[in-house]
Amino acid sequence: MDFLELARKRYSVRAYRPQAVEEQKLVQVLEAVRLAPTAANNQPIRFVVIHTTGRKEELRRIYDRDWFVSAPIVICGCGVLAEAYVGKGGRNTAEVDVAIATDHLILAATSLGLGTCWIGAFDPQAARDVLGLPQGVEPMIFTTLGYPADTPEPKERKALEDIVRYETW
Repeated sequence: MDFLELARKRYSVRAYRPQAVEEQKLVQVLEAVRLAPTAANNQPIRFVVIHTTGRKEELRRIYDRDWFVSAPIVICGCGVLAEAYVGKGGRNTAEVDVAIATDHLILAATSLGLGTCWIGAFDPQAARDVLGLPQGVEPMIFTTLGYPADTPEPKERKALEDIVRYETW
């Protein structure tokens, strides 16, 4: 499948089959994370893989949705702020680096027939507590991972001319 076909195929999955994700597929999506570019190649990214079996109630503290804990795996993308590149004006790039790596994970998962759902509106303190994150490691994004049990709805996207400018605004 070519890249644009893959990008069109990806959708936010909110229902999962109880089927476990095979270890080799999990390793493949995590390898996609490892290969993702980061600013100055500093690699301030860390990913925590959580199997939801036996942990559903504590995971609900992070994000209280049935579909979140119905996935067999939940993954948290974290940034190590002290390791990130800091650009002009003091902008720390850890969050962007984690976002790029998460997108690699999500597209790799889609290519393997797995579903994901990007989650940014979670409780960061609960994430810190439940995952035992050390000082200096910030939870930045979650995604579910598993086999979809739903069907994608048609995506509405703005036209290219509505989102792209050339040379100046």
